[in-house]
Amino acid sequence: MSQEAPRVPDPTTLHPRPPFPDQEQDHPGATEAMEPRPDHGEDSYRGHDVLLDRAAVVTGGDSGIGRAVCLAFAREGADVVFTHLPEEADEAAETARLVRAAGRKAVPVLCDIRDEAECVALIERAVGEFGRVDILVNNAAYQMSQPDGIEAITTEQFDRVMKTNLYGMFWLSRKALAHMPRGGSIINTTSVQGYQPSPHLLDYAMTKSAIISFTHGLAQMVAERGIRVNGVAPGPVWTPLIPATMPDVKEFGEQSPMGRPAQPSEMAPAYVFLASPAASYITGEIVNATGGTPLP
Repeated sequence: MSQEAPRVPDPTTLHPRPPFPDQEQDHPGATEAMEPRPDHGEDSYRGHDVLLDRAAVVTGGDSGIGRAVCLAFAREGADVVFTHLPEEADEAAETARLVRAAGRKAVPVLCDIRDEAECVALIERAVGEFGRVDILVNNAAYQMSQPDGIEAITTEQFDRVMKTNLYGMFWLSRKALAHMPRGGSIINTTSVQGYQPSPHLLDYAMTKSAIISFTHGLAQMVAERGIRVNGVAPGPVWTPLIPATMPDVKEFGEQSPMGRPAQPSEMAPAYVFLASPAASYITGEIVNATGGTPLP
């Protein structure tokens, strides 16, 4: 008797496609008001204990890709310290609930990674909780679209983008390495913007290019210590940062060959893989998750 093949979802229609309704966000972490609501894997991610009893630090874990990574790590057996800003306390509480529902320890930490002392304190908190840092995910980022060009990018905006996206990553990596055993992993979030910059995201794209170089260089520096450093380069992803920092989201993600933006849940498996023993010979690499947009 022939057996019917299992149904495989069509990736082009698996999640909502544009056009999306007009919407405004109070802050870049506000998930509840989004339409459609982002999918972080709440109902879909199934773990297999590939990160059992690992200790992870994730920046920007309150929402978006960060929340999806925290959830996936927890369902793979990891305990998680993650950061959020003051206005993101409600979102952080939801991430913590998801991690704890998976039976793992969640430690939300109020932390502005633009401040070196707060970055140092974050790693010290993680070490105090777990005794070590097995995985560091440098994910938190800031952008602000400026369609009017470089003249519209204020020094204040430029400073915020640079310090959030680059300084925090540098300080946290430097501090975490002192507490990371052999087999540890650092995973940085870069972007398609790091290869193909959009003019209206000039300063943001600059930082994403720098993250690629940082990943390649640090990987070579610490390989002999048994620590791997990799990155993930998402294409358009439907997170609260998008409606909070872009004036028009109606056609967001339409330019992808998939015809839609990714959901955070579609990014998390790449981080799980890079953190897992299955990626033991992979370091200094960037996993491009762009929905078909070709990158170098």
